Formats: sequence, structure tokens, C-alpha cells
Amino acid sequence: MEFKDLVQKRRSHRKFTGEAVSQEDIRLILRAALMAPTGKGLRKWHFAVTTDRQKIEALSEIRPSGSQFVAGAAAVIAVMGGEDNELWVEDCSIAATVMQFQIEDLGLGSCWCHVKGRQSTVEGVSAEDRVREILHTPTSFPILCLIALGHPCDERKPQQEEALLWDHVEFL
Repeated sequence: MEFKDLVQKRRSHRKFTGEAVSQEDIRLILRAALMAPTGKGLRKWHFAVTTDRQKIEALSEIRPSGSQFVAGAAAVIAVMGGEDNELWVEDCSIAATVMQFQIEDLGLGSCWCHVKGRQSTVEGVSAEDRVREILHTPTSFPILCLIALGHPCDERKPQQEEALLWDHVEFL
């Protein structure tokens, strides 16, 4: 598939079949993330992966709304910044996006669940802190998002060319 077609085809999936994702596919997804461009070539991101059903269920309950779909995922990848990296949000965003294209290319589905700056279902506790509690990640690694992935049980139509917002583009 050409990249232009992959970009058009990639859509968010929030419902999954429950079928496991192979370790080989997870490794390819992480390989793509580890090749993602970063500011100054520092590569100071970190990733935590789980296929544990209990942890995935707990991750689905980190936010009052917007995280429940995570429960159906076969795997979840937490995308985290590294220490002393002023560009961690940008670097992690690029890595998460690259992962989502690799996931789509493998015939799988994914959806981004935002964590940074979000409140959890526990009063006074951030969504980041809840993810850290569940996945036992270091407090020195800020968490941008979770990428929930699996075999999609819905079929999404590719983005429509005629719906592109070309009026938001200025050619100067």
C-alpha cells in the first residue's frame, strides 16, 4: 500500500474483537516508534506495553470519560517522555502517530487515549498518576497518551478526499 493510501485509510477504532495481537506485531509497532524522528535526535521517549487483561481494564477506568474503549483492546502502549527533554510532548506525539500508521499497515486498529493534563476518576489524582500506579512506571517519565490496539470489529470508511479542508491551507 502506498503511504498516501495508508494515511487515507487510517481511522480510529474504539471496538476490538478480543483476539490477541501477536508479539511479532507488537514488536513491529514498537520498532516503528523507536525509529520515529525526535528533536535533536535525542530519542528520549519510553514505552510501556501491556497485554494483561486486568491492567487493560484498570486503564480503561482512568478518566471519567474518554478512556472506556480501552477495555476492549488486546494491547495498550503508554507513550512517555524521558527526563530532561523540553520537546517530550512533540517527540511522543510523533512516535504515537508513527505507531498508529504501523498498526494500520498491519491490518489492526488503534485509538489514542489522552492522558497528559487529564483528571482521573479519583478525586485529586491525575490520569498520569493512575497510569503510573497501574503500570508501575517511573514518576520521572511524563505520560502523554495510551495507544489502545487490537483487531478492529468495525469497518471504517477511508477519509473522503472531498471533505479535506483545503481552505485551511495557504499557499504563499
